[in-house]
Amino acid sequence: MDKRVTALVDFYRRVHTERMQGIPILNPALSVEAVGFRWVDAAEGAPGSEPVAEGVLITPWFMSLVRLPRAVQPHGDRVGRKFVRDFGSERFEFIGAHDDALGYHETCALFSPMDGFASQALAVDTAQASLALVRPEAPAPSAPVGATEPVPARRAFFMARRAGPGATP
Repeated sequence: MDKRVTALVDFYRRVHTERMQGIPILNPALSVEAVGFRWVDAAEGAPGSEPVAEGVLITPWFMSLVRLPRAVQPHGDRVGRKFVRDFGSERFEFIGAHDDALGYHETCALFSPMDGFASQALAVDTAQASLALVRPEAPAPSAPVGATEPVPARRAFFMARRAGPGATP
């Protein structure tokens, strides 16, 4: 996994230095960093149903959940298409992306722009807290067969969880 996640970070570092310089949405206090990546089984029957590395990618211009297949894959006409995917105990809408060196991967934006983060440490803490919300230690109770839950809006999901019970928005 280290090789694939390193390739992801290297790709976005190149984007940062080669394509994003002078863009006003960049937060100069932040750098590109991968947080909490681990292997999970891809959905049965999904294209490229091999395991994917899931975690959070922090950049000076966005923070996203990322699903990165084990091997470099062609885009397969999935770039820009939206897919609802399991991520931990929740479901989110991901968008397909591709780079020749990195291959196909999927992202789900958590924050953009990143101007609300005063430091890299705060961004990393937020990424870790976000992962803790969707990766509970105890297994979540399973839904009844045939039950479907709506996909929550990303910010609404995270903000509601962050506020905690009894908190006022």
